[in-house]
Amino acid sequence: MPKINGNEIRPGNVLEHNGGLWAAVKVDHVKPGKGGAFAQVEMRNLRNGSKLNERFRSADKVERVRLEQKDQQFLYEDDGMLVVMDTETYEQVQLDAELLGDTRPFLQDGMMIVVEYHDAEALNARLPQKVVCNIAETEPVVKGQTAANSFKPAILENGVKISVPPFVGQDEAIVVNTETMEYVERA
Repeated sequence: MPKINGNEIRPGNVLEHNGGLWAAVKVDHVKPGKGGAFAQVEMRNLRNGSKLNERFRSADKVERVRLEQKDQQFLYEDDGMLVVMDTETYEQVQLDAELLGDTRPFLQDGMMIVVEYHDAEALNARLPQKVVCNIAETEPVVKGQTAANSFKPAILENGVKISVPPFVGQDEAIVVNTETMEYVERA
């Protein structure tokens, strides 16, 4: 496995650190007035979900792990387990639903997701960046109101609360960014 310097760590990198596999969530490069620069890295354990803040200097070497990514189709959910199918081999696999984290409500039947494996163990799952959802509840549209940086609260059919522009009404289909949980556009 390749070793990288501490200042080369980027968000999304998977690192082997303290005997576990960690995903870099947030990386801040800090240059204090005294001493050398370092990278302040917020990491999430891929096996148990715990978080860790660690400092890496540029001279520190870290093991970067490459995960095998597979496109898989979501079939159904059964007792907290997601049943997905490999589209190449048609093999069905059960994954823990917690792999999706906060994006889980956006999962829809037949959706293609990317599952990341390390030695045949599923460690992470990602939904497409943009998903179409319907608005279940929001304030009525106000005529003549422009889209100038004003937003109103809305509840989607999956129960997620987001902010939408004032011209978007109830029962409309919109596109939501699953990474930022924000309104993108009308569908």
